[in-house]
Amino acid sequence: MPSSPAVRPPRTPAEWAAYYRLRYEVLRQPWQQPPGSERVPADDEPGTLHALILADDAAAALAVGMLQPTGQRQGQIRFMAVAPEAAGAGLGRQVVAYLEAQARAAGLVEVVLHSRESAVGFYEKLGYAVVEPSHLLFGVIPHFLMRKQL
Repeated sequence: MPSSPAVRPPRTPAEWAAYYRLRYEVLRQPWQQPPGSERVPADDEPGTLHALILADDAAAALAVGMLQPTGQRQGQIRFMAVAPEAAGAGLGRQVVAYLEAQARAAGLVEVVLHSRESAVGFYEKLGYAVVEPSHLLFGVIPHFLMRKQL
């Protein structure tokens, strides 16, 4: 793995496939969700931004995330995932920094997200604050609405 892999949008069909594969393997498969559940209509909406860090061989995604504009100069980070073998290497932090920079460039002034309970500390270190509990995903994963001013 390179010391500072590049964060960028997926560009080729193979990169998109790797992007969605990681989203499924990390965020859906462990909870017996069907293939395809890692995709949402917002993926293709104008203004939605996708972030990808590829492995050295470019065959697999190491980290992914997306930023969806939500109006009122606000965006929402969604579908953050880091491959288990790359956890702790700072790739999630790089994806968030990239998405925040893209948000600023698009004129957004605030980012919100719904963090899994296990990731609240990660986002707090990046300047996000818990607003309130939000929802229970798949009936078992508590989420918290978090917010950061850019």
